[in-house]
Amino acid sequence: MGRASEKRLVNPLVRRAVFAGRMGSTYAVLETTGRRTGAVRRTPVANGLDGDTFWLISAHGAHAHYFQNLLAQPRVRIGLADHGTLSWRAGTAQPLLEDDARARHRRLARGRLGYWLDGFLLRGSATALTTVRIDLD
Repeated sequence: MGRASEKRLVNPLVRRAVFAGRMGSTYAVLETTGRRTGAVRRTPVANGLDGDTFWLISAHGAHAHYFQNLLAQPRVRIGLADHGTLSWRAGTAQPLLEDDARARHRRLARGRLGYWLDGFLLRGSATALTTVRIDLD
């Protein structure tokens, strides 16, 4: 699957399903501010919540638009599924370029089948796996 079909087909479908509460806790929504437009951008991502830290594994690293947005404006929000609605938490994103994204993903996937399956698909289309740590308020 190419990046264009991921952006135009898969992401909008997953985003709608997450907002409708149909994806359980497997996915979350990353909200960034557009670096050029200042517009709110919402991207479905695997739910990497671990306490007050949200771990994000970017399949395309710095090539992903949301990654470029959070570099320009590190204040983000994470929408987490909560009984059919999204509960929002603000935080500050920090790319960890030296982190082993594959190892991080394996740790986060332990005991979480949905997260593991998403990672299986992620690795199939990945061009530059990169870890982002989001410290939540």
